Amino acid sequence: MTIPRWKIAIENAIAQYEKQIVIQLATVDSKTSIPKVRSHILRSFLASPATPSLPLLVTTTDIRAPKVSQIIANPNVQVVHWIEGTQEQFRISGRVFLVPAPESPFFAYLMDDIHSAAENTSGVAALVKDGFDWEKKRVDTFKSLSGHMKATWCRPIPGIPLTGGEEEAKKWPVKLEEPKPDDTEESKQNWKTALGNFTLLIVDPSECDYYELGVIPNRRTNFTKTDDGNWREEQLVP
Repeated sequence: MTIPRWKIAIENAIAQYEKQIVIQLATVDSKTSIPKVRSHILRSFLASPATPSLPLLVTTTDIRAPKVSQIIANPNVQVVHWIEGTQEQFRISGRVFLVPAPESPFFAYLMDDIHSAAENTSGVAALVKDGFDWEKKRVDTFKSLSGHMKATWCRPIPGIPLTGGEEEAKKWPVKLEEPKPDDTEESKQNWKTALGNFTLLIVDPSECDYYELGVIPNRRTNFTKTDDGNWREEQLVP
């Protein structure tokens, strides 16, 4: 099994334009059937050493966010990654797996979901077979964020009305750092709250439509995951 060419292309583009890591993630609201899209940061790729052909996209969310219920109802999503510097677009379809804090009421359900992933074609299943430590990955990812970004997981539930307006928002923590033993109880509680809300959002790709618009003629290649965990390539009209 080899690393898929679309993943190599993303890594090469990011190596040149390291700040161009904003992706768009689309889900479907099961109540209204209306698609919902929002921006995410592509934090990293993740794959078992035994199956480099099955890379996962790692991003993050808040377990309280509306998208979580949408994903639980329908875990099929699409990601778009436009890299301006190289004039490349990656449209990736796949299935989402969520990794919440162990104390989350969703934890048992979502971890069962991870452990029941399709064995032959899932990068998640390959990592489960390896005995991968999902909680360590979650905590390490949280600690790697800036102090200002960590503090966003301390806010009230995303999407609810802002009671009290901007004056209330000014009371929210602005920056979080891992507390030391002699730090205030408030600092320790804020860290616990933020880490408790912090959730990994893992996209397990099944298809990638790759557009190369920086070359003439333009190119478009469709990659489809096969039953043996490899990728079939087909050239399409851009």
